[in-house]
Amino acid sequence: MARERRRRTAPEHGRPREQHDRPPPPPPSAEEPQPEPGQEEQEDQEADQEAEGSRPSRGRRGRKERPPKPKPKAPPPRGVRVRVRRWALLLALLASGALGGAAFAWCGGAFARWRRAARAVSLHPAPRALPPDSSTGAPDGGGDDALRRFWGSYRPHVYFGMKARSPRSPVAGLMWMRQLEGDVRLRHTCEQSDGLPRYGWLLHDGAHFGVQEIRDLGLSLQTEFVKRPGGQHGGDWTWRVTARPERTGPQVPFISLLFYVATDGQGTLQPLLDGKTRLRGLRGTSEELGHFTITFSQPTTEAGTAPLYASYNYLQAEAEGLHRLTDVVKASLTPRFSYAPPGAPPQRYFGMEALRGGTPGGGEPHSQLLVHQVTVALPCRLEVLFESGSFADRPGPLAGEALTQELQRHRAGFERRFEETFGLAAKGYSRPEQQFAMAALSNMLGGMGYFYGQSLVQSPHADHPQLYPAGPLFTAVPSRSFFPRGFLWDEGFHQLLLGRWEPALSREVLAHWLDLMNAEGWIPREQILGQEARAKVPAEFVVQDTSAGNPPTLFLVLQQLMTQGATDTAFLERLFPRLQSWYQWYNETQAGPEPYTFRWRGRDQDAQRFLNPKTLTSGLDDYPRASHPSPEERHLDLRCWMAVASAVMAEVASRVGQPAGEYQRVAEVLADDDLLDRHHWAEALGTFADYGNHTLAVALERERLRPPPPGQPLPTPRLVRVVRKPPKLQFVGGALGYVSLFPLLLQLLEPTSPRLGSLLADMRSEKKLWSPFGLRSLSRSSPFYLKHNTEHDPPYWRGPIWVNINYLAVRALRHYGQRQGPFQGQAASLCQELRANLIRNIYRQYLESGYIWEQYNDRTGRGQGCYPFTGWSALVVLMMAEEC
Repeated sequence: MARERRRRTAPEHGRPREQHDRPPPPPPSAEEPQPEPGQEEQEDQEADQEAEGSRPSRGRRGRKERPPKPKPKAPPPRGVRVRVRRWALLLALLASGALGGAAFAWCGGAFARWRRAARAVSLHPAPRALPPDSSTGAPDGGGDDALRRFWGSYRPHVYFGMKARSPRSPVAGLMWMRQLEGDVRLRHTCEQSDGLPRYGWLLHDGAHFGVQEIRDLGLSLQTEFVKRPGGQHGGDWTWRVTARPERTGPQVPFISLLFYVATDGQGTLQPLLDGKTRLRGLRGTSEELGHFTITFSQPTTEAGTAPLYASYNYLQAEAEGLHRLTDVVKASLTPRFSYAPPGAPPQRYFGMEALRGGTPGGGEPHSQLLVHQVTVALPCRLEVLFESGSFADRPGPLAGEALTQELQRHRAGFERRFEETFGLAAKGYSRPEQQFAMAALSNMLGGMGYFYGQSLVQSPHADHPQLYPAGPLFTAVPSRSFFPRGFLWDEGFHQLLLGRWEPALSREVLAHWLDLMNAEGWIPREQILGQEARAKVPAEFVVQDTSAGNPPTLFLVLQQLMTQGATDTAFLERLFPRLQSWYQWYNETQAGPEPYTFRWRGRDQDAQRFLNPKTLTSGLDDYPRASHPSPEERHLDLRCWMAVASAVMAEVASRVGQPAGEYQRVAEVLADDDLLDRHHWAEALGTFADYGNHTLAVALERERLRPPPPGQPLPTPRLVRVVRKPPKLQFVGGALGYVSLFPLLLQLLEPTSPRLGSLLADMRSEKKLWSPFGLRSLSRSSPFYLKHNTEHDPPYWRGPIWVNINYLAVRALRHYGQRQGPFQGQAASLCQELRANLIRNIYRQYLESGYIWEQYNDRTGRGQGCYPFTGWSALVVLMMAEEC
């Protein structure tokens, strides 16, 4: 939060009393001769006599003689006047100096403000953790690993799509629609409003292949892809899409599958036609891909043994951008086409026509678009082949039986590697449970995206939002439907799982995130890069505040990678300058009111709207904090995050040969039980807590409104907060929950600490945090439990079960269950019980609903929030592997 800047004004200088009646005489000229001593008095007397003698006489004839006017006050002696003039000159000089100093200070302040605003949108000056070649992007500078990852399913917001890891890559994707009468529900981007019973990756290794299942109403699709290395541009890849009718839902006589390719601001696409309506393929070029061809095969039976009758349409159009592709296709659809297989009556269907009159919305065209529409009966199979022009000595098309064999080979390799990594079969999990875990990991890998663009940021030193420098980001996403973009604190949890699967992948993601750091050490907490990403975000949430932090969970990833032995010195040396700046940014901008205390900036300031003002920057959103935000707050969770960050910084510094003593000293201070007690142990509450200006006497009530004037409608009263008892500085009561557990969650407490016993008791209490489905986020005894924060803001972190915090709890309980102390047995028992509850419920909800969820109801265990949520909820895999 920006500190208030006050400008001091210079005090007004007074004037000598003699100068109040008239302006001071001008100072003497430098060339004027100065009078001799005594000469001034003589000259003044002579001047007075001369003035008296020259005054005319009025006479006395016929009128009463007026009394003589009083003699005017004699002017001060010449010496006094000279001294006055000198004082006036001196005061004028002093005033000018003061004004000049004030102006200089103002200019200096303005320059400092401009400089800070410029630094906010300037990238960090240290060498990049990734090489500048955007078409490779691997920390080791490219090579085979970069080419292996060049193409991928890096468009998580669409049901099925591909792109290359380059700023302006052409994209490919799939749309489909059921050809029911009057039904034009075009599926393309992942939307919860589509109401699909299930969709998600069953298998995905993050590099070579993927198998996805999509169940729509009345039909199912299986989408598969395989990549084949070769050449200088990531090699070839092939899609296979198999469509089948479903036993449940409306009967679908035939469907349309629409395969498209689009450019993103550069490159060309040339259609290859077979007849007038069938697009059999295309030729293309782009800066990053060179020359390439794409071939659309004819539909066959599900077994691929015989061709099927189909109707074809194609579209060649321009779009305002990749975010408008759906609009362009929808605008081209018309029901005038006829589907007439042999021996069956013709039926009308919606097909594409070429656009007329420019792009929908009237914007300037940015993307060239080619779409191949196949209308066909179920079941059917189609394949799409991409072949790179730089691939020499190609063994043959990656299609048909060759594709089937490659899919089988990769599937077997994935399952073998999964067991070697996590060992679920050896731990006794059933085959369906193993498939569930493989799907959880695959959905996180299949949900990775490559983004390129500019964030929009607001600095406290700038009057308006500014564009951040353009850059790439390779990252996992929390949810393909609701949050298909990068989030800073989520990513730390994502990489705890992916780092076990492939450490090189996590190193690359870490480097991508740190390369987005600005010159002050700040990283935007939500990455909205590119038109497609921005199209999914409401305008009011696009701008990122440069004073807002987020939990620095990337330190957890680095800690795990070092423990695994998965980091080398060269990698750490590239990261270290940026880690230093990031760590320092938290210490400078999120410091608390006392040494070694910390406070999240960015709490909601309109206290009247909220039952408890939110702290979005903490990641825990509406979790109860001090009722009245103030600079006196001390936030327990941030203090614990900084303790972990300090310990990791000490280890990294030691490994790269940099001074580590200060980092180690701070880590030890922040882990000191006595200091932690002094700042955050609330004896009256019997738990750790935040500190701040707080009262529990708050409620949401309907505001009382004056009756409107006659004839005017009655306004709807809002729910507003009322405060029945003034707040005071104290530990925050009524907030026992996840924040209270942070000293345990991040393993800061000594195994012998009596506070550990208190927290374990709170965790296991069913009246507080324990449920059969996991630890609830807020105690049932809290007055904020399951309470709305506003009329339209339901409880988020006020009771529901969150998998990421439960993962930290299981991990911490395992830690304390392996260390000597009075609570070792209790911690080990709780670890087993909590792990079993979480795994059982998440798996059961997956079977019943088809999805892994954002959060789980603490009373019923049902999934809730957005879905699919295979970000940190996929950490269930590590719990099954007992690696926490």
